[in-house]
Amino acid sequence: MVDAVVGCALPRHTFMVSSRHKPDCSAGLGLAHYLRTRRWIGWSLFGLALALRCLGMFSRPIWYDEAFSILFSQKGPAAMLYGTVTASGGAAAEVHPLAYYYLLWEWMRIWGDSLVAARLLSVLLGMGVVVLAYLLGRELWGEEAWLLPFGLVVLSPFQIHYSQEIRMYALLTALLLLATLAMWRGIHTRQIRWWLTFGLAAALAQYTHNLAFTFLLPLALTPVFLREWRALRAVVLSGLGALVLYIPWLFHLPSQMAMVEGGYWIPAPTLTRLFTTLLAFVVNLPIAERWLPLALFATLFPTALAVWQSGKAGREKLPHFRRGLWLAYLAISPPLLLLLVSLWRPVYIERALLPSGVFFLLWLGWALRNAGLPRAMFALALVLLLPSMVMGIVQHVSYDSFPYAPWEGIGKYLTQRVETGEVILHSNKLTMLPMVYAAPDLPQHYLVDTPGSGTDTLSLPTQQVLGLMADPNPEVAVGEARGAWFILFSREIDEYQALGFGSHPQLDWLEGHFHREQVTTWEDVLLYEYTR
Repeated sequence: MVDAVVGCALPRHTFMVSSRHKPDCSAGLGLAHYLRTRRWIGWSLFGLALALRCLGMFSRPIWYDEAFSILFSQKGPAAMLYGTVTASGGAAAEVHPLAYYYLLWEWMRIWGDSLVAARLLSVLLGMGVVVLAYLLGRELWGEEAWLLPFGLVVLSPFQIHYSQEIRMYALLTALLLLATLAMWRGIHTRQIRWWLTFGLAAALAQYTHNLAFTFLLPLALTPVFLREWRALRAVVLSGLGALVLYIPWLFHLPSQMAMVEGGYWIPAPTLTRLFTTLLAFVVNLPIAERWLPLALFATLFPTALAVWQSGKAGREKLPHFRRGLWLAYLAISPPLLLLLVSLWRPVYIERALLPSGVFFLLWLGWALRNAGLPRAMFALALVLLLPSMVMGIVQHVSYDSFPYAPWEGIGKYLTQRVETGEVILHSNKLTMLPMVYAAPDLPQHYLVDTPGSGTDTLSLPTQQVLGLMADPNPEVAVGEARGAWFILFSREIDEYQALGFGSHPQLDWLEGHFHREQVTTWEDVLLYEYTR
């Protein structure tokens, strides 16, 4: 058996004929050109994905979560373990498992701890998500139908955002997509290596984020959904293997969940969170208020079309309709499960649903392109989707408000002006950690979180590991210093005034004990200079 179009650059599986037949290259020239064009488009989309995931990587300022990731990972595995699992007030010291922090520690040992170097790890993990989305599309639909679904993943502002951030979400998404691809191939090839890959990827995903189970549980029901009954035994066995690998950390999960319940701001969700999740999947959040109506329409109208087309594909038994519905199932079941879990303990955060965002876009692209949608409606859907995604990318790159601030510029300003005997005081950790990263040599202090409040998230063991102990009040923090610089987000004053305070309590204390020299504004940050 040989290719029917030998010399025409076609895949070996395209046409197969007996070796005694002479291939007719002229019949395959058009198809060969078509496939070369699609390959060129595919490589262009990979290049575009990389470029988009690098946008703003050099200019975007660091913020608290990113600074924590770097400062915490710098301490090494033993210190990180202590700063995570050590009990504090009956709960774990930190809410996230250590897989990403360990990976970042190893990465920074090689490439350094600069902002760009640390973000580059997330960019590479984000590109891994892009590659896995491409492979899934090819597995599901072959050469003919993968382009639009893949293109939507490439352009997704939601995926772009977390493919830059120095957090664990790109790693989580890549591992869960790998688990999905491995399960698909395990079902259809029955090769044990794919089931081993599935079990390992599932365990690593759970070591990356405690909410990985909200995707893994629906994924484990895939053989039931696809009616691949023979794969159930393999899913159970590989799932048990993943559970065995995860057992060492499973014992710490209750105390980490207690940390979430006692120290985090996450409110109990309502059904409206499903709409904000859809917005995140398509245009990302936050979105400028003036763009919100367009973003809502550009999200809900194509989604409604896709739901209609999916139902039509099921009724008419169109090719691969069950695969398309499987994608929709993987897109919607994790948010629903997370919503149900949050009725018991509020943990609903959209960024934990990044894997579902990939499957939502793959399903959306399939339903709009391959389920018989009339051309006019298809064109309208694209006219809504693509500009909205571009709008979301622009919003992401240009957004510079809370919790972002020009910490490097503030650090240089203070380095030139802070004199011996003066201290820098932060109202809380949100400004302290980014400034410590930007200007580690400055004499800086910060105030402890209000115990039991929704912002009481930096526990004592974690403070010890970081070497950044919070002070109980301004008097202790300032001590006998002859001058003080006070840093806070301007919104903190508004929040206290909304609670009935005249101003910020720490500002009141400083005003009563020091003389204010000046106030400078740095985006959303206020910098007060005081002398005795």
